[in-house]
Amino acid sequence: MEEKTLIQETRALCALLAATAAPAFAQASGVTLYGIVDLSVRQASGLTPGHAPSDASHAGLGSGVNNTSRWGLRGSEDLGGGAKALFNLEAGINADTGASANSGKFFDRASWLGLQGGWGTLAAGRQTTLLADAVSPVDPLGMRFAGFNPNINVAALSQHGLGIQYGGTGSTSGSYRLDNALKYTGRFGAVTARAMHGFGELAGGGARLSSSGLGLAYARQGLALSGAYQTFKDADARDLDAYLAGAAYQWGSVRWAATAGRNQAQTSATARTVQRVLSAGGTWSATPAADLTLAYYKVDRSRTLQAGDGYGRLVAFGEYKLSRRTRLYAEFDATRWRGGYQGAGKKAHARGTSLGVLHHF
Repeated sequence: MEEKTLIQETRALCALLAATAAPAFAQASGVTLYGIVDLSVRQASGLTPGHAPSDASHAGLGSGVNNTSRWGLRGSEDLGGGAKALFNLEAGINADTGASANSGKFFDRASWLGLQGGWGTLAAGRQTTLLADAVSPVDPLGMRFAGFNPNINVAALSQHGLGIQYGGTGSTSGSYRLDNALKYTGRFGAVTARAMHGFGELAGGGARLSSSGLGLAYARQGLALSGAYQTFKDADARDLDAYLAGAAYQWGSVRWAATAGRNQAQTSATARTVQRVLSAGGTWSATPAADLTLAYYKVDRSRTLQAGDGYGRLVAFGEYKLSRRTRLYAEFDATRWRGGYQGAGKKAHARGTSLGVLHHF
């Protein structure tokens, strides 16, 4: 029933867009339709199609391996006096099947409205956390390969693996985006300051499912510094606290980047899980059209009354730009699990390769 309702809503939205797009664009309203289509052939051993540990191998056509396939609408209106109204609606898609990436949320990646002026930008709605914003300019992979990038999955909590909803995410698997959130962004020369609060919106809930955080970034002359701290509550007001920091520097034709992140979650009245992520890597622009990247990630996990575990992951990939909007890519990743992180009976090592094409529109 839910799937039928979603299909009906999708058809209605498409009809509305078709009816309104022409006059909207003709009037130069500042609305932009954009997106990414990313498809690749991927083969992996010791990983499931969802990049979880496995004792098997698989091969197939995948969507969004390099960069998540999506489409969206964004726009602005000049309100005069240097003020603007802004909005962004963005939905993930499975380009290999044509299905929506999230059956429960149509605009699962972004759904917010904001006001902007000389004082900064205030946005309200579903949007990325400050952890996600902070890691974006300093991730060695440039926020690519979200399915198996530990900075996205573990440090920025996209797939924290705790099985508990922390913050108003609508999901027990991750806390990368928040519903019902307010975010302030102020840019002051080379410095960017951010503050965020997400409302839990539970009846009589107080702080339950809420989230708050602060972030700070600096960018000038090829140097980028970025960091954030954010705390989340679950439905029982238990805490998940996370912070990360990183730096990147453009030195000639090479961009170097490194990060460190840590999060600690109260998973019960007597148990906690702590996860740490370190990363380092570089991208060499070999030619104006070709980039080569090498990055390494180290993940450590400790849990109350359990042995510590984790994994190390090496990722190497190259991109070749066919045009400003279209590129080919090849990727290789190798993972070494530690301390039984992958589970009993699973392979101690995993590897994968991807060959794909990505197009921006």
